[in-house]
Amino acid sequence: MSAETLDRPTSAGARSVPRWRASLHRAAPALGLFAAARLTGMLVLALWSWHIGRSPRALLAKSWDSDWYTRIAAHGYGRTLHWPDGVVQSDLAFFPLYPGLVRAVTTVLPVTGGTAGLLLSWLAAGAAAWGIYLVGERLYGRPAAVLLVLLWGLLPHSIVLTMAYTEPLMTAFAAWSLYALLTGRWLWAGTLAALAGLSRPNGIAIAAAVLVAAACELWRDRSAPWRVWAGAALAPVGWLSYLLWVGARRGDLVGGYFAVQDGWTSRFDFGIGALRFVREMLRGPTQFGFVMALVITAAGVLLFALLALVERPPLPVLVYTGVLVVITVFGSGFFESKPRFLLPAFPLLLPLALALTRARPRAAIVVIAALAGLSFSYGVYALTLARMAL
Repeated sequence: MSAETLDRPTSAGARSVPRWRASLHRAAPALGLFAAARLTGMLVLALWSWHIGRSPRALLAKSWDSDWYTRIAAHGYGRTLHWPDGVVQSDLAFFPLYPGLVRAVTTVLPVTGGTAGLLLSWLAAGAAAWGIYLVGERLYGRPAAVLLVLLWGLLPHSIVLTMAYTEPLMTAFAAWSLYALLTGRWLWAGTLAALAGLSRPNGIAIAAAVLVAAACELWRDRSAPWRVWAGAALAPVGWLSYLLWVGARRGDLVGGYFAVQDGWTSRFDFGIGALRFVREMLRGPTQFGFVMALVITAAGVLLFALLALVERPPLPVLVYTGVLVVITVFGSGFFESKPRFLLPAFPLLLPLALALTRARPRAAIVVIAALAGLSFSYGVYALTLARMAL
């Protein structure tokens, strides 16, 4: 099926409807369920926050990395913290697109950086849910797509999707880039992948998907159109440009950015650091957040195995998801943040979404209700009770 026929209306009276509007109409039930899930999660957080005398807005807009992003938006790069244990944390670890957009919003609208960050994250989460729906619909049909979006909004750590964090923005660009790949829109795929690469370090995952898809296309057809080459060339530009800019600023073009990440104890060490952490965690009492991080990460690995071996999605989807899983599992650093690093890996939920489409309605409702309870309660725990970064 071609990209042109994918969204073509079937009725004669609807032929003049733009394809984007038709796709939005099809996605409306999924977007409504996603909005209901996230709004309920925010309401639960707000009620508990008011109960303990804290501001829900401050929790969503200024917690952990959110504060770094709003500071970059307000003052630019240049902040470095030196801790007594020798850890050096530089704001150069944070990619520039999100704080740049926050700066743009505060320039145009009379709002603070935190409010601008929340507005951007909420809009990006909605755009991401729309793109996720279209990918799921393209691959497995409408019921699976609706459940895929709902499950993404009910992940235990989905509170991040309503915080001033970069995961919603990157996921939006990545989901739409994947959809562009699946429908043969190479220039859009490359451009959106480049923007994802400017959003987060693991944005390289969607660039890898575009490059692999382009390589396969060129292998099959050496006379492939120039758009394939252009999409492949554009895909890694955002990620590489920021790494090289940080490297130039640090006086080490290739290794400068990775030295900055090393200061945050974030490095790719094939999982050695994570294994050491898990070993120490299992030896004695530990915080609930660490246990949840281990369980969610292990579930992500299992779901990826099911996705690859059972569902067998198109190669770009598999590459994108696999790179995210590899970066999360085999990287060291803040162990409690691993579930957040998997948030953009929405295809991991495809096996569960497909299983729920085949299940009895009562069983599906029970599973979704249980996930909702876990999501809402864990969001409250992560932002108000846990003594660790999210």
